[in-house]
Amino acid sequence: METRANYVWVGVVTLLLLAGLAFFFVWLARLSNSDVEEYDIFFEQSVGGLAKGSTVSYSGVPVGQVASVQLWPTNPEFVRVRIEIQGDTPILLGTTASVSSSFTGVSTISLDGGRRGAPPITCETTSCPEGVPVIPPKPGGLGEILASAPLLLERLATLTDRLTQVLSDENQESISGILANTRTISAQLTGITPEVEAALRELQVTLAQSTRTLAAFEGTLETTDQLLEEEGTSIAAEMRETLQAAQQAASALEATLNEAQPAARALRETTLPTANATLEDVRRTSAALRSVAEKIENQGAGALVGGTKLPDYEP
Repeated sequence: METRANYVWVGVVTLLLLAGLAFFFVWLARLSNSDVEEYDIFFEQSVGGLAKGSTVSYSGVPVGQVASVQLWPTNPEFVRVRIEIQGDTPILLGTTASVSSSFTGVSTISLDGGRRGAPPITCETTSCPEGVPVIPPKPGGLGEILASAPLLLERLATLTDRLTQVLSDENQESISGILANTRTISAQLTGITPEVEAALRELQVTLAQSTRTLAAFEGTLETTDQLLEEEGTSIAAEMRETLQAAQQAASALEATLNEAQPAARALRETTLPTANATLEDVRRTSAALRSVAEKIENQGAGALVGGTKLPDYEP
């Protein structure tokens, strides 16, 4: 019985030592993690190359590591990445996270954008859907490319279709015809180059003559300007005197017309009717004299003293 009791005590002591050792290791783990802060980042794009233990850097300075990467059970469209950051790292409002990829295929979390004087990111200043503060994400270079890949592919397909339409057989024949016409036009232009050069020379001569003509015209204008400046005052005075004389002549003519109006009225009302009556009498007298002259010519002078002879009467 005594030997069995010793085994029991040995087993109990061993279990107590193992429990103490386990408690010691847990205490050490908590002690090592006492200066670590946890944050969640919810990415809507792919986080390929990111895994547990990936480096987390702030403006290029390593400040922690990725604790876990998993789909968010509440909304599987998002990937929840939990990171562990050194407690003295200033994770302030305005800080954003992005996934940075390298040519080796390994991805890291990059933090930046914190503003000086801003409060730290905590559950009081931001949301904590999984019990830890959330750092908002922003698309990285690779993320932006992947996000815009469908649009780029769609535009590339549209461009390909349009190029196919442009380079169809019919359009290629049209383009060939245009190129042939262009070559023909170029050959024709080469043939008329001497004529064009001659025309250009004539144009240069014409321009030179035009320049000389303009110079002469400018000289004439300068001469006219000088003449007006020198003799303009005397010419203006003579023109004023001429206008005054013309005005006086017009006034005298108007006075004469006013004086002649009574005589013209008397002429129109009295003299002209009398003259018309006299002319009428003269016209009748002339007709009578013409009749007498015709009678003398036809019947002789006796026709003026004798009567008209009656014809003989025969019973």
